[in-house]
Amino acid sequence: MTLNEVLEKLEYVANNPKKMLQDYIKSGKKVVGCFPMYTPEEIAHAGGLVPMSMWGGNTNIERAKEYYPAFVCSIIAANVEYGLKGSYDGVSAVMIPCMCDTLRSTTQNWKSGVKIPMVAFAHPHNRKIQAGVDYLAEEYESVKKRLEDICECEITEDAMLKSIDIYNEHRKVMQEFVELVPNYLNTITPTKRNAVIKSGNFMLKEDHTLLVKELNEILKSMPKEDFKGKKVMTTGIVLDDKGFLEVLEKNNLAVAYDNVGQETRQFSTLVPEGNSALERLALQWSNIEGCSLAYDPQRLRGKIVADHVKRLGIDGVIYGLMKFCDPEEYDYPIFKKDMDEAGIPHLYMEIEQGTSNIEQMRTRIQTFADIIS
Repeated sequence: MTLNEVLEKLEYVANNPKKMLQDYIKSGKKVVGCFPMYTPEEIAHAGGLVPMSMWGGNTNIERAKEYYPAFVCSIIAANVEYGLKGSYDGVSAVMIPCMCDTLRSTTQNWKSGVKIPMVAFAHPHNRKIQAGVDYLAEEYESVKKRLEDICECEITEDAMLKSIDIYNEHRKVMQEFVELVPNYLNTITPTKRNAVIKSGNFMLKEDHTLLVKELNEILKSMPKEDFKGKKVMTTGIVLDDKGFLEVLEKNNLAVAYDNVGQETRQFSTLVPEGNSALERLALQWSNIEGCSLAYDPQRLRGKIVADHVKRLGIDGVIYGLMKFCDPEEYDYPIFKKDMDEAGIPHLYMEIEQGTSNIEQMRTRIQTFADIIS
C-alpha cells in the first residue's frame, strides 16, 4: 500500500469504532470493552476475545445524569451514557479498573443501569513492592475467571504468554512510530498522528501492528522533512478532539511527541519477564512512570516531559486537563513548577468531551502559538 492508503485505512478505523464493533460481532467474535486506563487487554485477547477501548466521545450527557453529579469526568459519563442508550449492544462484557473515585462508583452505576456484564478490579497504589505485585496478580486472576465464565471461553497460561508477546510487539512498533513522527511533521499532522494511535483502540493488536509496521517502513524510506512551524508536546488523559487538532494545524503547530493517557502512555511500558503471565502483567503496572494515575511520590512526569522536550527540540507543551479529574488537577502545580524551572513554555487548558464551542480553546492556542514563535 502507499502512504496515503495506509493512513486512510487507519483513519477509517479511528473514525468508525461502531462499524468495527459490528464487523467483529458479525464475524463470530466476542468483544470486551475496556474502560481506561491500564486495563489488562492481554487476558481477554488470550481467550479469543476482541478487546476494544472505551474512551468516551462527543455525546450529550442525558441519561447518565441520573447516576452522576454534574462535576464528573466526561469520559466516564459518556461511556455510561452510551451504555444506557444501547450503543454498546453486542459487547459481551466490560472491564473497569477502579483507579479513581469516578471509576469506583461507575462499577455500581454500570451494574445498576446497563445490561452488559461488568468485570471490576483494582490497581494497588503501593505498586513497586512485592505485595503490590502479588495483589494485582490475584486481581488479574479474578478478571480471568470472570471473563471465562461470562464469555464461555478458556484462557490458558500459554495463550496469555502468546498475547503478551503480541502486545509487546505492538508496543515496540508504536514506540518506533512516535519516534519517527518528529522527522515527518509535514506528512504526519496532529490529526493523522492521532488517527494512527487511536485506531489501535478498535482493532486486534496483531492487525494494527501490521499496518503501522508498513507505515513505519514507508516513513523510513522518505527523506526527513523540514517543518517550518512550531513543535509542541501534549500531556493529559485524552486529547483527540477533532476541533482541538484542527486548531493546532491552522496555527502551524505540530504534535512532535506526547505524554497522553490515550496515546503514548498506552504503549510506552513493555510487559517485563516474570514467573507467570499474570505476574508479568502485574509487574508492568509497577514499571509505569510519568502518569498521574500511577502513584508516584517523586512526581517524575514533569521531568520526563522536560527530557523529551530537550531531546527533540520541542518549542512548548500543552497540558490538557480533563475537567473534574482529581489526579490530573493534583499533578498540575508540580508539573508547572517543573516546566518553569526548565524554562519550557506551556499552555494549560481544561478539556471536556461533548463541548461544542471551541472558541476559547482557539483563542488560547493561537495566543500560545504567537508566544512561542
